Amino acid sequence: MRSVHAFRHAACLAAAVAVLPAAAFAQAWPTKQAIKAIVPLPPATTTDSIGRLVMEEVSKQIGQAIVVENRPGASTTLGTNQVAKAEPDGYTLAVVSSSLTVTPQTFANLPFNTETDLAPVAILANMANVLVVNAARPYKSPKDLVDEARKNPGKLNYASVGPGSAVHLTAERFRLSAGFQAVHVPFKGTAEALTEVIADRIDFTHMPILSVVPFVQDGKLRALAVSTAKRAAALPNVPSSEELGYKDSSYDLWIGVMLPGKTPPAIVERLHAECMKALDKPELAKKLAELGVDQMRLSPAEFGALIKREIASNAVVVKAAGLKPN
Repeated sequence: MRSVHAFRHAACLAAAVAVLPAAAFAQAWPTKQAIKAIVPLPPATTTDSIGRLVMEEVSKQIGQAIVVENRPGASTTLGTNQVAKAEPDGYTLAVVSSSLTVTPQTFANLPFNTETDLAPVAILANMANVLVVNAARPYKSPKDLVDEARKNPGKLNYASVGPGSAVHLTAERFRLSAGFQAVHVPFKGTAEALTEVIADRIDFTHMPILSVVPFVQDGKLRALAVSTAKRAAALPNVPSSEELGYKDSSYDLWIGVMLPGKTPPAIVERLHAECMKALDKPELAKKLAELGVDQMRLSPAEFGALIKREIASNAVVVKAAGLKPN
């Protein structure tokens, strides 16, 4: 009997000792001079702006510098791949957007596995893409736009920030739901695309709420609908496309933090907690609300499940839209 108890005691002790290094490592983290936060998009984009705001607060909380580096290229896959291939020690992270769940379908040879090579940490923000038109156009509602497009198949055009981007997929979801044809015109960035809509050379676009609100307020653009399932706090009078009966047209533009896939779970949880703590700070919460950001509080496991669902959902949209992998 004693030998059985002794064996159990030894087994428990061994298990505890095996867990200690990871726990101790997470407790000690961070100890290096700086943490690198890679944004796979250019400076001043929505993802970059929100990432910098939150990382600044996290840096203060942990008493460690967080250096934000912009590594744009190849539809965000260049910078994201750097994080996927980085040492899983908690010192290299990515600030990404929901475009992450689109690239598995739009890249034939993606250099990383989105579901295994990256560890979901936290969602920092959730916001709508907004269906906007030139304010001088006669369209007062999405129905007006859809009716015109149906009467003249292929006559209307719409802007995106590139084939397979989150903005492109938002427009495709709406177009497929509403059942009309339109010509896709990709641009290099949000500013260029919106300039063309304001100049009345592009009929409509779906762009992040942060980018369009100033132009809506100035009377240059008219907001017809938001892509989120519910109305956005920054545009309370603008209905959601789902609310108007366009089934399966909703799309959440989230911005989140990822670590390399094999990062110890204790470090993932610690960084998640620090991100949530930062988002709870009144000053930061106020800034984000002013930018049109809504909260989406998910645990790392829930975040991972969301990514998996979105990859499957986007695969259906990409196929229906006839998009070809790069």
